[in-house]
Amino acid sequence: MPHPVHLIRNFCIIAHIDHGKSTLADRFIQRSKIIDDRNFQNQLLDNMDIERERGITIKSQAVALPHLAADGQRYMLNLVDTPGHADFSYEVSRAIASSEGALLVIDATQGVQAQTLSNLYMAMEHDLFIIPVINKIDMPGADIERVKHQIDHDLGLDSSIAVCVSAKIGLGMDELLQAIVDWIPPPNGQADQPPQAVIFDSHYDPFRGVIVHVRNFQGTLKEGDEVRLWNSNATHILEEVGVFRITLERTKALGPGEVGYFIAGIKNISDVRVGDTVTSLANPCSASLPGFRDVKPVVFSSLYPVDSDQYEELSKALEKLKLNDASLIYEKDSSAALGFGFKCGFLGLLHLEVVQERLEREFDLNIILTSPSVQYRLTSKKGQVYTIESPANFPDPTTIEVAEEPYIKATIITPADYLGSIMTLCTNKRGVQENMTYLDEKRVEMRYSMPLAEVLFDFYDKMKSISKGYASFDYELSGFQVTDLVKLDIMINGETVDALSMLVFRGNAYDRARRVCEKLKDEIPRQQFKIAIQGSIGNSIIARETVQAFRKDVLAKCYGGDISRKRKLLEKQKEGKKRMKMVGSVELPQSAFLSVLKSGDDD
Repeated sequence: MPHPVHLIRNFCIIAHIDHGKSTLADRFIQRSKIIDDRNFQNQLLDNMDIERERGITIKSQAVALPHLAADGQRYMLNLVDTPGHADFSYEVSRAIASSEGALLVIDATQGVQAQTLSNLYMAMEHDLFIIPVINKIDMPGADIERVKHQIDHDLGLDSSIAVCVSAKIGLGMDELLQAIVDWIPPPNGQADQPPQAVIFDSHYDPFRGVIVHVRNFQGTLKEGDEVRLWNSNATHILEEVGVFRITLERTKALGPGEVGYFIAGIKNISDVRVGDTVTSLANPCSASLPGFRDVKPVVFSSLYPVDSDQYEELSKALEKLKLNDASLIYEKDSSAALGFGFKCGFLGLLHLEVVQERLEREFDLNIILTSPSVQYRLTSKKGQVYTIESPANFPDPTTIEVAEEPYIKATIITPADYLGSIMTLCTNKRGVQENMTYLDEKRVEMRYSMPLAEVLFDFYDKMKSISKGYASFDYELSGFQVTDLVKLDIMINGETVDALSMLVFRGNAYDRARRVCEKLKDEIPRQQFKIAIQGSIGNSIIARETVQAFRKDVLAKCYGGDISRKRKLLEKQKEGKKRMKMVGSVELPQSAFLSVLKSGDDD
């Protein structure tokens, strides 16, 4: 039976990366006793190996938690745990749209960070009730009064309702659960209305097809009902309906305000679209729910299978991954060096790495990535405006009137001690400072306008390294600005390898070409002939490295004797090597492509 609406609380946990969201979710799960201690493990909602290894949340996960409150009533708390990294803000936006309230977790040792602010604004846009949660109060460096001042001053929230907890040792959990019941409003919705639910996620089961995750706003979804998906107009009969209790728990119906899943034998993955509205075919609702804003990829890279026979498998794997990761965008692509593949759009470099690892682990594929690029906007001399993401589409430079690259507005919050070093880093990345505000005597907020391409590779890591992990960074796209764009080609023995080409700012082209050539020199195996590795812009060679040939000692059999005999053998060897170079082709190992991908990581 569906749960009474007034006893339901839908909330999400939002925070900056590494402030303790997953640990807090673990404590909630333990308190609700929906899993016994023998089967419990830390980071329980992070069910991917990559999430556990890296200690990050990538996918937002939902779970329904029964809770007996102080008033003797049994409440149903629907929790959605969210990621903290800027690359996965789309996951956060979907969790927020499915909730009425949010727990804003702030680290008692670090205070308010850049991502804390951006997630707060997102929650405010959806009119969520926000409960500040000060976590890690058991740490030696915890400063609760300073964080409360930041909640009042930086966030504009009421610090008097802030709950102090330590998710690690379970301190303050009862007070926090009571605050959720007291402060977060119950959902609106009547059971007698036509069903109206929004799809906020889905995953694929090889035996049962697509399992659709929904938040029901009104009406009741029952097993046996025939439902219609609003955008695709597809109709399906509900075979199983239930809620998330770590595993899928069948309840046969989902009432208004509940978060759960349904299985309807959907085999065609493209039928299910995140943000679509589900309603009854016999008694449809009058309008669709507002979906989630379409996410725009900012990083582009092409994926190719190492073994060309795996192309079909890669195609199916991307289709299944897209179901679970709605922010992934891809289309068919081909390369002279690597064959057929897919050009993909990602939300950032971490998102790219995660997709690569998931394809390799979950689908047992061996893939190669081309060097990541952003989307550039070109205006031809004839006045045509078009965008390109791939170096292969770069036209003849003489036909381009103006080239523009995407810029971002970056927000950096840093302790004042590291201010100079971070300003130098931003300036080196072509950043222009727009604003600087002292939040208090120890922390500074800086706003920079800078090219997205400069932030892609190593900016985040360098900033964390400079500030010993204390600085935080968040960004949003701000538009396009004019740039001096060139296509950097990498040539091996005079032949251009299209998969290694990249679009770069002219001022960075020399350094990038030199780094790529140095990396390739270490990766390409030696042959019987010299291999020239060159970086070029048009016809100009701007960098070169040489892989030296193996030297076979043809004079080994000469014991003394006339010099002319030795010279004759050396000349014969030289002719043979020249002929070998003419017909010899260089095989590039996969590690060579990966080394170029990482060539931005070190200066």
